[in-house]
Amino acid sequence: MSDSEDAPAEESVCTEVEISLQSSFQPGMKLEVANKGSPDSYWVATIITTCGQLLLLRFSGYGDDRKADFWCDVMTAELHPVGWCTQNNKSLMPPEDNTYLRKAIKEKYSDWTEFLVQDLTGARTAPANLLEGPLRGKNTVDLIVEGSVLELRDVSGPFLYWPVRVVQNVGGRLRLRYAGLSDDHQAQDTWLFYLDVRLRPLGWAMENRLALEPPTGFRSLKSAPDWQEALEDARLDGQKNPLPLEVFKDHVDLPEHSFKTGMKLEMVSPWERLQICPVSVTKVYNEIYVQVTLDDLCVDAKPRFVVCHTNSPGILPVQWSLKNGVGLERPRGFEGQDFDWADYLKQGGTEAAPDACFPDTWQNRDFAKDMWLEAVNPHRPAEVCVAQITQVRGRLLWLRLEGVVKPLSECIVDVESMDIFPVGWCEANAYPLTPPLKPVCQKQKQIAVVQPEKQSAPLQPVEATPVNLCLPVAMDPGSANGRYCCSKIFVNHRCFSGPYLNKGRIAELPQAVGPGKCTLVLKELLSMLINAAYKPGRVLKELQELEDQSWDCQEETLKAKYKGKTYRSTIRIVRLADQIPDFCRKVCVKLQCCSKLFSPVLVTDKCPENCSVQTKTKYTYYYGKKRKLSKPMAGEEAAEGDLAKPTRRRKKRKAIFVQKKRRSSAVDYTAAGSPQDSEEDEEMALQSGSEGTSSEPREDHTDASSVEVTSSRPRRAATLRRTFGAGNAAGSQEAAESRRRSTRSLSAHNQNNKYQPPKGHDMQVEEEGQLVLDSNPLEWSVDKVVQFINCTDCASLANIFQEQDIDGQALLLLTLPTVQECMDLKLGPAIKLCHQIERVKVAFYRQYAN
Repeated sequence: MSDSEDAPAEESVCTEVEISLQSSFQPGMKLEVANKGSPDSYWVATIITTCGQLLLLRFSGYGDDRKADFWCDVMTAELHPVGWCTQNNKSLMPPEDNTYLRKAIKEKYSDWTEFLVQDLTGARTAPANLLEGPLRGKNTVDLIVEGSVLELRDVSGPFLYWPVRVVQNVGGRLRLRYAGLSDDHQAQDTWLFYLDVRLRPLGWAMENRLALEPPTGFRSLKSAPDWQEALEDARLDGQKNPLPLEVFKDHVDLPEHSFKTGMKLEMVSPWERLQICPVSVTKVYNEIYVQVTLDDLCVDAKPRFVVCHTNSPGILPVQWSLKNGVGLERPRGFEGQDFDWADYLKQGGTEAAPDACFPDTWQNRDFAKDMWLEAVNPHRPAEVCVAQITQVRGRLLWLRLEGVVKPLSECIVDVESMDIFPVGWCEANAYPLTPPLKPVCQKQKQIAVVQPEKQSAPLQPVEATPVNLCLPVAMDPGSANGRYCCSKIFVNHRCFSGPYLNKGRIAELPQAVGPGKCTLVLKELLSMLINAAYKPGRVLKELQELEDQSWDCQEETLKAKYKGKTYRSTIRIVRLADQIPDFCRKVCVKLQCCSKLFSPVLVTDKCPENCSVQTKTKYTYYYGKKRKLSKPMAGEEAAEGDLAKPTRRRKKRKAIFVQKKRRSSAVDYTAAGSPQDSEEDEEMALQSGSEGTSSEPREDHTDASSVEVTSSRPRRAATLRRTFGAGNAAGSQEAAESRRRSTRSLSAHNQNNKYQPPKGHDMQVEEEGQLVLDSNPLEWSVDKVVQFINCTDCASLANIFQEQDIDGQALLLLTLPTVQECMDLKLGPAIKLCHQIERVKVAFYRQYAN
């Protein structure tokens, strides 16, 4: 099954929508931030990145050092544009409690003023209207409000402009009304996306010495004095409520063209949206704009032309239709059966526009046949319809508009068109979507497990049940936008992170995500959690299996990268705000972490779930297989007869460990969850196919010390039973003798055994260089493990054990593969660390296994 079959188009392929969701604040902007310790003093900070109304800031003086970066909310933090302190007699100085920053600046500069003069020279300040007032914290698209005044270029020429008022703003798609026209002229309203190059700020035409004249098609509606009065009124309105220039920060600068008068090319007809026609360049206005006229060979032909530039959608080089297998309309009045460009150019004595005149004609922005999206009806610009892509050729898309009567239901659009939107755009912006004449039924499809992006093997379906068989695309026009928007979702770093998520990476995440559209906020949150996992592909697979029949969901594609491979999966994400708490809770349950780890509720001090008592020792990792450790059920104990079967070697070794469970409660935990046991279970599971649906990369890593200890462990267990069966007296005598020998040889082996016990503890080392433990490592706390690592040649790694809450039980479960994967260590340091861990394991089995 094709990945794109009946799939919705993503927001990333609709670039104008992606841009409209960006923050008005830009990385690199500077502002003044109130110091926490001294409310009357401020210091300059730089915006590093943005996430909705959240800003990641860095105090001036840190340079490229990001260790002190901090997040703040534009709506609640005390932020001001650069220069505010000077105007309000406030002091500018680094925070008093930040001795590092103060010292770093004073080493190079005599005072704060000298540093600020150099730091702020040429810098760009955050706009004041984005930090205070009604526009505070708003995204760029939300800065355009009803009544805002802009200037619009006339379709008849590049040098004519006239003011327009914003009547409606739908997610950046503006309904515009020419100044001077009233509500009685709604039919003359124009719909344009705010990024359209025809739109300019008020006053732009005068600054560039261009004419301000009413549109040619409407001039007869009013007298010249009335139009002049309307112009003055529009200017006054624009001055009262000026539109922030940040609205135009994403407008592209048009490149210069290389067209010449008389050149021929192909173009999607602006009048017949399903035709590609021969056209000619009939006028060159300047280095940016040209006039393109439809070829018409009739005597009574009336010229039909449009103003174009290099990036105009729908202009194509000669022979493009032939190369892409698309029909080309013959010019009106053309004599002949077949149209041939070579003959046509020869007869007219003209030349074809070279390919260098056109942008990339092959780029399709990942659009594919049968994708669904929402598109403007070209015959009724106020109407947005459900649309399906029926054909993709280069940068052109053939659309079928659902709910529109044929033949008007088909049209051709450019991939850069600002009249196409991703599925759900109307719903997110509370705008009515024209429903299909009948519900859009998706074909039955299978859920495929997560697969590597570059994997050549076919997808293996694991479930054959049809999903979302029949979903009506129509929405309730009166639905409130608030239902689909949520407030912040908090990441409570102190909560238990479970077996899948790395606590250190969780601590680096922002404290909250949002507010915003539910699906966008949740998609961002889940992406961060996937990247914070030990094995992102495994978390992606767990999330794929999450669903609830009562949820109103939308499918989103999430990606995970692991060991150079990319995995992707379709995840069902709730769309309604009131379903978010339940969704977050069930995701947490699925990932076996605290149900408050990420939640709409902020955990400030102590988690109400009391998750601090949980540790990760009840889980073990081995090649992505998760397994809770507990006492075996009665049916799991192997029969004595199984030991005699020579062909069941794995079962035999496992049975020995099961027998050890019966003898001692101390051994029960470790034997069941030992790395060897986990390895055997994993191997048998792979052979039996129980993990056959897993898509995680599996690579063989061999730890020499692990192999040695593992291979000898059954024999050691039997030997220990026989030895200790002889009586405790002999064992005590042997232990005493061992202490005497090791005391004499301690200095000889001191370099190889750097672990020194705390004061008051008796720790000895045997002559063979083996470690002797003063306490059972199963009872070691996290601090005790850190203390042990600090006394070895791996002391630099001790903080990793502290961050990941690794206690003694978890220490005994570590192997070379898990150390490399979970701690992100290279092979050399990992082997060195595993050597110290194996010494503890050997000492544990020698001293405490029975």
